[in-house]
Amino acid sequence: MDIEYLPSFEMAWGTLGTIRPFLNFHAKRDALNIQAALEQKDVLTLINILTNRSNAQRQIIAQTFKTITEKELSSGLKKALSGELENLLLALLMTPLQFEAYRLRQSMEGIGTDEEGLLEILCTRSPKVLANITATYKEQYNKDLETDLKGETSGDFAKLVLALLKKKKVVGLVQRDTEALSEAINQAKADPGPWITILTTRDSEHLNKVFVNLESEKQETVDEAIEKAFSGDVRLGLKTLVRCVQSPNLYLAQRLETMKAAIVQGVMVSHSEKDLLCVRVAYLRQTGTSLYTALQGAFPSPGWPFGKFWAELEYTHFSRHHYTTVCTHPPDVMHI
Repeated sequence: MDIEYLPSFEMAWGTLGTIRPFLNFHAKRDALNIQAALEQKDVLTLINILTNRSNAQRQIIAQTFKTITEKELSSGLKKALSGELENLLLALLMTPLQFEAYRLRQSMEGIGTDEEGLLEILCTRSPKVLANITATYKEQYNKDLETDLKGETSGDFAKLVLALLKKKKVVGLVQRDTEALSEAINQAKADPGPWITILTTRDSEHLNKVFVNLESEKQETVDEAIEKAFSGDVRLGLKTLVRCVQSPNLYLAQRLETMKAAIVQGVMVSHSEKDLLCVRVAYLRQTGTSLYTALQGAFPSPGWPFGKFWAELEYTHFSRHHYTTVCTHPPDVMHI
């Protein structure tokens, strides 16, 4: 196996993902079953196999399929499927870094820029992961991610986006940072500069202490303070970043609440081997409904297994008590 895919195994067993390596894995058997399913357009078999194998195992299946058929598995899926289901299964065939690079590219293509799509990735990924995504983006599209982001954004929002792409940990003092953020929004025209610098260079523990101090001083939430002080895309960006610092799992759960296919695909595929269990906990607390139930209700089309796809990707045999306890303290996105 290529060493590039080994981290997928560590993610699946070492963290809180819903997909884990299939114990009775047999790449040739899976490849042959997929070949037959493609010929018969047996969508359920395709879903059952691809959603019950880790990303590393799916890469091996794709390689084995090519050896047997002399064809790319992705080409077979494109021929047999269409629409959102095709997009979803193709997403599962990408490596994690390829999928993140693809999502960033999609957020910048077409008319207008999907600012929220960009922010989701840039705000929830560590500096190390973002550096790897940047390298993969260059490899896949022969383009520089930083240059493309500059071309799709402007003004203070562009400064925020580029600072997120190159975020780094810098030690700061809680009181000094609190004063800097307060002074920046007390001016006649609020200055986003200190907010961008501090929020993209401090760890989550430090920033949450700063937020507590700021809220005590202002007698309003940080979200409310940003809402009053700023406008446009930079306001959206700063509010999103604060939400990710305070609770990345809740932020992702709120993204899933939209039940828009593209957003659901992005979050669930990206986090299925990492921390989707924690997102499930946050979703249940936020809505009072399990994510499993919500997905089945949002995609109920008779005869079309879209809901089944999401249910398979979201389902796990983990004890609810176990992952609820572990998810109480989410990891710092500066270190993941």
